[in-house]
Amino acid sequence: MADSRVDTISRLAQWRIDSLGPCNIKKSDPFKVGIWNWHLSVDKSRYLYIRLFPEPSKISKEQPPIARFVIRVSSVGPNRRPAISPINERVLRTSEDFVWAVDSTFHGRFIVDVEFLDLKICPVNGLKGGEPNSIWPMEGMMQSVSSQSTLQCLSRMLDEAIHADVTINTIDGTLRAHKAILSASSPVFKSMFHHNLKEKESSIIYIEDMSLDACMTMLRYLYGTIKEEDFWKHRVSLLGAANKYDIADLKDACEESLLEDINSVNVLERLQEAWLYKLHKLKKGCLAYLFDFGKVYDIGDEINNFFRQADRELLVEMFQEVLTVWKPV
Repeated sequence: MADSRVDTISRLAQWRIDSLGPCNIKKSDPFKVGIWNWHLSVDKSRYLYIRLFPEPSKISKEQPPIARFVIRVSSVGPNRRPAISPINERVLRTSEDFVWAVDSTFHGRFIVDVEFLDLKICPVNGLKGGEPNSIWPMEGMMQSVSSQSTLQCLSRMLDEAIHADVTINTIDGTLRAHKAILSASSPVFKSMFHHNLKEKESSIIYIEDMSLDACMTMLRYLYGTIKEEDFWKHRVSLLGAANKYDIADLKDACEESLLEDINSVNVLERLQEAWLYKLHKLKKGCLAYLFDFGKVYDIGDEINNFFRQADRELLVEMFQEVLTVWKPV
């Protein structure tokens, strides 16, 4: 029906109702304000009851709105005497979360206006300490657009070697990059180009312990355009590079990633990497997997080979750590 439609402009929604019909109940079509679709409903008895609520959906369930709004109800015609609600601010999930009772003096056609003063996203799952985020003004959106544009430019700079001023020689190929990006990301690279080292004179860096693909993945991380699948594929190489060139945030990301998929096949290798690169959380996770969860008994042959091949210093430190953290039951 035509009078189920709600017109919107900016933050105002207006519903023109010709009649409530024989049941004195009416529900509007959905209308969009912010990131949610909304409904208004009215039912009339002694009072005119007006409800405002989001349309049931995944987004309204996972990110329920906190709405700050005012409602006006007025008759159609020259002698409008609107009833104006107080300013309301509340979380709206269902049709029962907001009901406004208006003295039922409206007959015939009337108008319901909803002016949204603010809309916030309720903290996910009601997490304690979480602050509701307003969708107005859209500061985050502009920052996001700007960031995406910048990343696209950086990606082109790397892929097309736009004004590139340094060459990187890897095991199996050559890459071009930018001294400014490398220097801003790594104090080691910055030192190469600042002091009178061969890299400053030649503008060539030799990274002969990385493949071309792995090194490109490291560069994509520094330029902010890394792909998740490339990170997972090369994370062990990236860990070594992050340690070598003092890229702390990449080193932390690699440690977190390696910690996520410890299993009986890779736990000893991960343990050795943890000691080599001083990764406390990864080391603790590997030891917990082996001893707290008893998986050491499932890899008898592998751990014997590990003991024969591992560095003596590593074995001593590992034995001391075991005595500290492992308490047999």
